[in-house]
Amino acid sequence: MMKLQSVVLFLQTMMMGTLIKIWKYSLGSFSDDKTEPYDNVVAIVRTTIFVSYLVTNCFIISGVIRHWNNNSSECRNAHLDSKTVLRYTKYNYEGLERS
Repeated sequence: MMKLQSVVLFLQTMMMGTLIKIWKYSLGSFSDDKTEPYDNVVAIVRTTIFVSYLVTNCFIISGVIRHWNNNSSECRNAHLDSKTVLRYTKYNYEGLERS
């Protein structure tokens, strides 16, 4: 039983190493010998930037979905009172009467 757990742990470790290597290559090429000591740091920075973009886009999409088909006229014109609406329909934006 102990031998089986060791084998499973070994396979998981190898698979995780392979997945990390694939993730690093997917973020950008790491074939330069000059930057080899910094490959892990670069991968962490690029992963952080990717996750921040992903979170931001999720918030934008959730806001769009939340306000989708929000056709209530009360919401659209809540900031305008009736005098303001009448003034802009009678006069143009410079305050001159329309001809």
